[in-house]
Amino acid sequence: MKMSAKLLGALAALTFASVTATAFAQSETAEKPFQPVVGQEGKDVIWVPTPYVLVEKMLDLAKVTPKDFVMDLGSGDGRNIIAAAKRGARARGVEYNPNMVELSRQTAEKEGVADKAEFVQGDMYEADISQASVMALFLLPENLRRLTPKFLALKPGSRIVANAFGIDGWEADRTERAEGDCGSWCTALLYIVPAQVAGTWKLPQGELKLEQKFQVVSGTLSAGGKPVPVSGRLEGEKITFKAGNNEYTGVVKGTTMQGRVSGMSSGAFRASRVDL
Repeated sequence: MKMSAKLLGALAALTFASVTATAFAQSETAEKPFQPVVGQEGKDVIWVPTPYVLVEKMLDLAKVTPKDFVMDLGSGDGRNIIAAAKRGARARGVEYNPNMVELSRQTAEKEGVADKAEFVQGDMYEADISQASVMALFLLPENLRRLTPKFLALKPGSRIVANAFGIDGWEADRTERAEGDCGSWCTALLYIVPAQVAGTWKLPQGELKLEQKFQVVSGTLSAGGKPVPVSGRLEGEKITFKAGNNEYTGVVKGTTMQGRVSGMSSGAFRASRVDL
């Protein structure tokens, strides 16, 4: 089929315009900086940012200081980590989306805390959190449930502070609400990782058998063959429990427990773990 020179010229011009437009569009896309969108899908959760006023409330509730190492799993745009770094803490965010990781790093640089705020790309379920003294999180109950064994393996006294959603079966040690522009997300929940005390302990007063559900303890104290019901709770390494008319207050350090007893009896007490 023969084409006139005029038609060939028109087709050439149209092709050039199409190629130019495509190249321009690709250039625009390449040059446009990444901007996260509320509700965008992620590997395990959609992204909904914690309001800044609640971020500060969470860090206040956890009493973050420069001595802390703060971690966030599913750190999104990095706001929890950057806010913690501004308080002088070392902080690390773990985020699966590499674009969010890069955005977080850029923001930390702009905010002048890149030396304290670190962001790594990775799976939150596989992240090593063993060195964290504070976990600042906004995750769904299912995410928190899967992570609970890792939380309980943290050093006693470590703090976990969460936006809105609690940890299944674990009563928050404290709950507070933020004031100001927080929309639907105004509640912060604090969990303090308890020492692990379930088992059998030997006291001068007898044998103490404890069961534990998170920070709540129960069991019996047997003296002279007569078991007395025990009930109490932990806050990190601090333990308080009642056995009959006596109240025991002490500190747990690995396989030892020591403190004071008051009530019908009074004075110091010391217990040693005997079932390990």
